[in-house]
Amino acid sequence: MENIETLRWSEDHLEMIDQRILPSNFEYISYYSASSVADGIRSMVIRGAPAIGCAAAYGVALEALILRHSSPDEFSKGMREAFKVLLESRPTAINLYWAVNRMRLLIDATQSTPDKIADILLNEAHKILIEDININRTMGSFGAEILPDNANVLTHCNAGALATAGHGTALGVIRSAVEAGKSISVIADETRPFLQGARLTAWEMVQEGIPVTLIADNMSGHLMKTGKVDVIVVGTDRVASNGDVANKIGTYMVAVLAKRHNIPFYVACPLSTIDLSISCGDDIPIEERPSEEVTGYRENQWASEGVKVRNPAFDITPADLVTGLITEKGIIYNPNSKKISKLFKA
Repeated sequence: MENIETLRWSEDHLEMIDQRILPSNFEYISYYSASSVADGIRSMVIRGAPAIGCAAAYGVALEALILRHSSPDEFSKGMREAFKVLLESRPTAINLYWAVNRMRLLIDATQSTPDKIADILLNEAHKILIEDININRTMGSFGAEILPDNANVLTHCNAGALATAGHGTALGVIRSAVEAGKSISVIADETRPFLQGARLTAWEMVQEGIPVTLIADNMSGHLMKTGKVDVIVVGTDRVASNGDVANKIGTYMVAVLAKRHNIPFYVACPLSTIDLSISCGDDIPIEERPSEEVTGYRENQWASEGVKVRNPAFDITPADLVTGLITEKGIIYNPNSKKISKLFKA
């Protein structure tokens, strides 16, 4: 997976792996504008907060390239529209907002022609992608130290290379531990209803020869009770300033079970995923996905026609259930507002 690029720049456009068809098929889709990138984010071609942030940065750059020969006023208007369509693509992943705002601030700080600004924005998108890989490797090195040798590590959803520019957050911790010579086995929740664990996490681990066991989401409590889980590591789409964590639906149940069975529960997150403007998890917007994701999968439909459906894509895990946040600046044990604020000030 280190050699597989989740998203990549190819001459004059962005290419992203279509994660909707993995593991049956592997192919890239090409993108040439902000609106097309927004559609790719919305439709789950690409997912995972860090990867979404990288994609959004390239979406901004693509629109700037389209507008590079326009007047300054036309350029500004077009870029405002690009920001809007990208920011509306998915509401929970804070990296989306972080990346778009970073690109917007760069435009505001650059006194130049649209042509030169377009080149500057593309270089910034490249920089964001490289930064993400380096951050993931740094987080991985911190996380690898706390994983015991011969550990069985449970993870929920996919926080691997496919959810980032490379290496991964939660799976990056596992990869780094394996690179350090530790024997690690992974237990992957299938992650209903979109099956990111079954389709993506299991696929990543199989590609690298890291032992992985796939389980249905309702099996994790039994495995914890019977001593088959040593530690839990997940990723996150947004962390509130008090340490509450928004991650894929089902994460909260895993955290509650971990607390019950005294199993460490870690969250791997870059600082860009921590939203200091939100005081607690209750204020994090939760995306409601289409009902079709619950009533069936692809051409297979198993639910009765006309049944009512709820499909929140994320849930909130309170900070008091989190053993530690694994960041690129170190691990914040028992996270709270004071500790997180201190980390940013440092």
